[in-house]
Amino acid sequence: MCGRFSLTMPSDAMAQLFDAVPSNALPEVPNYNICPTNLVHAVHSAEGQRRLVAMRWGFLPHWYKTENGGPLLINARAETIAEKPAFKAACRERRCLIPATGFYEWTKDEEGNRLPWYIHPTDADVLAFAGVWQDWERDGVAHRTCAIVTTQANDRMSAIHHRQPVTLAPRDWPLWLGEAGHGAATLMTAAPDDAMAFHRVDPKVNSNRASGPELIDPIAT
Repeated sequence: MCGRFSLTMPSDAMAQLFDAVPSNALPEVPNYNICPTNLVHAVHSAEGQRRLVAMRWGFLPHWYKTENGGPLLINARAETIAEKPAFKAACRERRCLIPATGFYEWTKDEEGNRLPWYIHPTDADVLAFAGVWQDWERDGVAHRTCAIVTTQANDRMSAIHHRQPVTLAPRDWPLWLGEAGHGAATLMTAAPDDAMAFHRVDPKVNSNRASGPELIDPIAT
């Protein structure tokens, strides 16, 4: 799964990288501790134009009567996304890219303490998570919401967690965004073992209130 991530690239640099028109209201960066229900940067394509916009991380199906009207859907499993009622329309019609410079996963020691790891790309400045999105509105409250697509972890990542986000190379962005025809399902696979590196970080990131660049600094183990 992916339950926390970081983003340090400036919004204008992201707009240039993804060839997208930026919204006027984007989340502040850098952010070293992006948590569920936070606003995140996302790229989607509409009417022949990519747009960089803010979305709420936590997908809200149209039948939720309130923002807390069901489970918090921050991830969508690649293996079942096409059949799940919450996601099946979005995976056909509303796909997006969610930029990140790294993400966190946790292992446990013999005493059950949660040990955080920071995972980051080895040969790129930013990751592009595969995502799906959904507009939701109820009683005058409106959100554009999203979830990150995850898949079975590759051999290297499985030492930390059995799932990992689907990350897409630039050559695959047009297909995922619906700009290059059909076949996006073929992209929902794990990145190669050498695509990412990881290291232990301070347990202070276990708090969703923690912030600052020291959260991603490696610690001695």
